Amino acid sequence: MENFMMKKVKNDTQIKEIARLAKIIWHEHFTPIIGEGQVNYMVDKFQSYSALTEQLKNGYEYYQIYFDGEFCGYCGIHPEESRLFLSKLYLKKEVRGKHLATQTFQFLKNICRERGLCAIWLTCNKHNDGSLAVYRHLGFQTIDEQEADIGGGYIMDDYIMEYSL
Repeated sequence: MENFMMKKVKNDTQIKEIARLAKIIWHEHFTPIIGEGQVNYMVDKFQSYSALTEQLKNGYEYYQIYFDGEFCGYCGIHPEESRLFLSKLYLKKEVRGKHLATQTFQFLKNICRERGLCAIWLTCNKHNDGSLAVYRHLGFQTIDEQEADIGGGYIMDDYIMEYSL
């Protein structure tokens, strides 16, 4: 897909662009699933400029997703001993269904091959039906579930999914 491009995040401007887009995507997509209060809390705790900057310092890598020249999504990964943790994969509503998740997944599989990693794993909210369907379509299997207390009186109720290379 020649209209698709991934750019590794290397500077503050890119981090700020991701934080701005995260706020838009999270409020649009997750408010019906987890409510506005938890969305606000999670955006601040995990998707804000300061949170993203700290994650980058701790070994996370971020990539901006472009389609037709427009910045329309992002993913965050964390290489582990033998697996790649897909921490974040978010796309603007307007580009969902254009196979960008599939293209991003191919990009991530290539990273795994280059680094000798044998799997990609992620967590996904149990009620995020659209994303769960995409991950299953890509070949991810549900291997466990978890309830994680993230503070502020909120719980993340997720499936743990894995794709073996």
